[in-house]
Amino acid sequence: MTAQTATRPTSAPQTPPLPSAKPEQLGLSSVRLQRMSDTFKREVDKGTIPGATVLVARRGQIGWFDTIGRQAPEGAPMAHDTLFRIFSMTKPIVSVGIMMLLEDGHFLLSDPVAKFIPEFAETKVGVERDGKLELVPANRPMTIQDLLRHTSGLTYDHTGNGLVQQLYQQSRLRSRKITNAEHATLLASMPLICQPGAEFNYSRSTDILGRIIEVVSGKTLGAFLTERILAPLQMTETGFYTGEENATRLAEAFPTDPWNGEKVQLFNMLEKPAMESGGGGLVSTTMDYARFSQMLLNGGTLDGNRIIGRKTLQLMASNHLGPEVKTQGTLVPAGHGFGLGFAVRTHQGIAPFPGSLGQFFWSGVAGTFFWIDPVEELFAVFMSQGPGQRDYTRTLVRNGVYAALD
Repeated sequence: MTAQTATRPTSAPQTPPLPSAKPEQLGLSSVRLQRMSDTFKREVDKGTIPGATVLVARRGQIGWFDTIGRQAPEGAPMAHDTLFRIFSMTKPIVSVGIMMLLEDGHFLLSDPVAKFIPEFAETKVGVERDGKLELVPANRPMTIQDLLRHTSGLTYDHTGNGLVQQLYQQSRLRSRKITNAEHATLLASMPLICQPGAEFNYSRSTDILGRIIEVVSGKTLGAFLTERILAPLQMTETGFYTGEENATRLAEAFPTDPWNGEKVQLFNMLEKPAMESGGGGLVSTTMDYARFSQMLLNGGTLDGNRIIGRKTLQLMASNHLGPEVKTQGTLVPAGHGFGLGFAVRTHQGIAPFPGSLGQFFWSGVAGTFFWIDPVEELFAVFMSQGPGQRDYTRTLVRNGVYAALD
């Protein structure tokens, strides 16, 4: 796939698989991994999710890659090459991309965002007083590091209902028909939810990183990602939309949430968007994301291609939320912090699920999830389209994988 076709994965060539081995050769229990798969088969039978894939790799080889249930509620059986909306699992890919440009010497983490998107020089902070929004100057400029660790003061319209978030809700920020440049200008015109650096607020920060990649590289975000990350990693099925020839391979959620009955609305994977969302726009397969994950576990390299420096990746996978930063929301679990594009485990205990110190991960709002565990030389990729069940399924797969370690 060339840079010109960067935003659209094609049906051929297929993504090359990673090496595989029997679970026991990798220090994994096939009996216990089967129990994990059986857990998700029960969930499918209960109508929790239409289907799922789960891939577990250790010591450089895949030990388990199972397909469970169906691609869509009335669709074909789940397949190894099913295409999923990965939403916020786009963020780690874009975060690696921006750090590659840092390695190339184009900027520093401490550089202000306004250096690349001048409209952000005028952005104010919104303070709620007596039900009204008062605009005050920012104490300091928003930086690229702020964008990477979500301390920018930007937010999402679905993470709360404050006055700033209501402005987001009333705007065109969710539109896939505006360009990355138009989106950045619109976002810069709105007040910040807090002072830069004061709080972790999960946000549209990575969309702005995607725009900075465009400004610095002179390429569209899709073209840059393909040239520097997707093509070198042979992630041939990953892009901002897919072609009609892949219409039979799309994973879909239930039309209404099985737990609360609310309507589920996800974007059309066959529609080419004007906005290539760095925060949540990519479509991918389990194996494509496994190749990205193996590169991360390897310290930045795969099949002889170094994507990012070992020490740069180590910086990204370290906690960047100091004690002065207030963590808003529930997306950073107890016992964890947040690095430059990933959540990072900082305590052995506290969290309500197993793991290792230093493991890093992220997920997507539609139900996808991955994590990297350098201590156990392990990574896992879970793919499903069940937005309302995502917290539940993430914990199920964590529990099942760690139970299988010998």
